[in-house]
Amino acid sequence: MAQLRVRVAENDRPAEQKKGYRGLGMEGWVARWYTKNTGRDLTDYHRDARRIAERSPAGGRVLDLAPGPGYVAIEVARLGDYQVVGLDISETFVQIAGERARAAGVQVDFQRGDAAHMPFADGSFDVVFCRAAFKNFSDPVGALREIYRVLKPGGTGLIVDLHKDVPRKTLDRYVTRYVQSTRQGWLDALMTRLTFRFVLIPRAYRMIDFDRMAQVAGLPQYEIREEGIGLDVWITK
Repeated sequence: MAQLRVRVAENDRPAEQKKGYRGLGMEGWVARWYTKNTGRDLTDYHRDARRIAERSPAGGRVLDLAPGPGYVAIEVARLGDYQVVGLDISETFVQIAGERARAAGVQVDFQRGDAAHMPFADGSFDVVFCRAAFKNFSDPVGALREIYRVLKPGGTGLIVDLHKDVPRKTLDRYVTRYVQSTRQGWLDALMTRLTFRFVLIPRAYRMIDFDRMAQVAGLPQYEIREEGIGLDVWITK
């Protein structure tokens, strides 16, 4: 892969780096609103859980980074004999995810922590997964370094997130289908559309952005793929 001359301003947002996320924190009513709406259709979360399970050995350790309500982590635990850990900056999400895991009758260790400063030893996990949260990290390069650090040799990291360059019409069609599949009322539907347009897409990264950050982070092997309205970033150790 060709080398690019880039500068990533890791210290542009010192206050946000300290708190570990960009913008409004997912606490309290915001986290509960998110859980209420996303929990109505778990199809995509279950698909991702199967992808993770396919890449983890029996008894393997899986980290769901920024799991939110824990949909993927809980489904992975249901699928087989995996040691599943979830790490989220939101105290509310840690509580919600723990309650959901107990209700599902599965063991998942949900912890509170920062993606750029993970409380795990080197080489702790066979798979590290992050869905729809990477764009919110205040120190994305630090998060990439940490993902690589905590992976075991031969392990796999997967980041799934929005693509900033997704065509407007394509995004609008996706959001319309999403609102319909989750059976949202008019107010929730309006909030969802506004959130995608004015919060999520402006924070999202382009493929070249991920390429630059991966190089600054020193990742020796990675692949970036376009998938629907998003990007899949595969990291191999």
